[in-house]
Amino acid sequence: MNAIHESNPDLPRTPGRSGDPCLMVIFGATGDLTKRKLIPALYNLAKAKLLSRKFALIGTAFDELNEETFRQQLAQDIRTYALGEVDDKVWAWLEKRIHYLKGDFRDENFYWKLREMCYAVGGKNAIDDNYCYYLATAPTFFGEIIRQLGNSGMAKEESGHWRRVIIEKPFGHDLESAHALNMEIKDVLKERQIYRIDHYLGKETVQNIMVSRFANSIFEPIWNRRYIDHVQITAAEEVGVERRGAYYENAGAMRDMVPNHLFQVLSLITMEPPISFEANAVRDEQTKVLRAVQIPTHEEVLSMTARGQYHEGNVDGLTLAGYRNEERVAADSKTETFVAMKLMLDNWRWGDVPFYLRTGKRMAKRTTEIVIQFRRPPMVLFRNTEIGKQIKHNRLVIHLQPNEGISLEFEAKIPGPLMNLGVVKMDFDYEDYFGSSCNTGYERLLHDCMTGDATLFQRADMVEAGWSLIQPILDVWKALPPRSFPNYPAGSWGPKDADELLERDGRHWINR
Repeated sequence: MNAIHESNPDLPRTPGRSGDPCLMVIFGATGDLTKRKLIPALYNLAKAKLLSRKFALIGTAFDELNEETFRQQLAQDIRTYALGEVDDKVWAWLEKRIHYLKGDFRDENFYWKLREMCYAVGGKNAIDDNYCYYLATAPTFFGEIIRQLGNSGMAKEESGHWRRVIIEKPFGHDLESAHALNMEIKDVLKERQIYRIDHYLGKETVQNIMVSRFANSIFEPIWNRRYIDHVQITAAEEVGVERRGAYYENAGAMRDMVPNHLFQVLSLITMEPPISFEANAVRDEQTKVLRAVQIPTHEEVLSMTARGQYHEGNVDGLTLAGYRNEERVAADSKTETFVAMKLMLDNWRWGDVPFYLRTGKRMAKRTTEIVIQFRRPPMVLFRNTEIGKQIKHNRLVIHLQPNEGISLEFEAKIPGPLMNLGVVKMDFDYEDYFGSSCNTGYERLLHDCMTGDATLFQRADMVEAGWSLIQPILDVWKALPPRSFPNYPAGSWGPKDADELLERDGRHWINR
């Protein structure tokens, strides 16, 4: 029985293993990620009885706060960002386990103070010597923090106790920097201690991709080049860069979305069945399929990719600013806010099947989805008939956001005396079947780290495989700055070049 059961006996029990007893340290604890995602996720875990009764949190940051003011700030934030009504008893239990330490992450003395505080807090809460460090900081601090954790002895595992580090994206700026960062942190940590987080993998539907494929005999036999014509992966956002102009100027849509979010989804869609759901078995297959993607030559980059930047647009009578007019963006910026690409895989399952990926800011609709378009059936039966002209491709659409679910589109006869066909849809919506969820997407990932399950976290070779695929694109784009920017209006589906990318293959984007 954990502490929530003790203090809240009226709350229903939730089956499942709670996380290991641990002390979590969040570096950058006063930032948006902590208040919007991490604290609500920890609260949800506590409410679901999945947080150990032996748990405590130390937040660290540069801000001049003390423990009381930090708790007060989080108490206000949880009521703003929690996705459901806050249970005062559960929050009270969690709040009294939250502590704060101000410090400079570049100062080695800070880590000795943090070490002393960890011992004190751990002893006060009877926590085993297990530490989870969450790096919710700018990427420039990743290597420094881990090096200092090593120098202060805070990364050392002894007597069966663990030390784990969760690292936010972006993991590197290009292939060279990603490799260098991997080498730097591996001087201190073993690979099993490193949890490179991608919040996309906390989404229920992303996790359900493996279940849909491997637990259903109606899908796995047709999940190959014989039946599938092509695949589209779209991650579109209605919003612009908002207050992230400075970050986005250095990253752009390619670095921000493709080597992490989109390639993670691509690998789950295309991977071979793992021998088990053990972490390395799954990640082995994901890495294999990323290595099977054809790396484009510099000449192919020009015909297999498209990039864009949004300019001023009008949506529902509202004028939306162009990217170059956003806060902290250069007036002549060459940064891309849209990326589209065609990828081909060199393996038996996916030979000759194109995969089209796109992501962008200020697009017509907020949506993330995967469209599996199947080949048309042989037309022998319908040759020389009007019906043959009506037959459309069957599609399986996996919706990741904003509404999570799966749709299957297929042909059916329209009732009546004439033989006319129409497309019908079978829709599965998570909320309709299982009820609404108050999850932030981080609950599963934090819980997995606390139980030592790294399945949904990227391994070093996966990170570098992703960067190796886009490095030739980055090189060409650097050598040939765009001359047409800005080239799509805010509120549209992106630049004309992206449409032509598919039109050359006799296909088109599925915009819905």
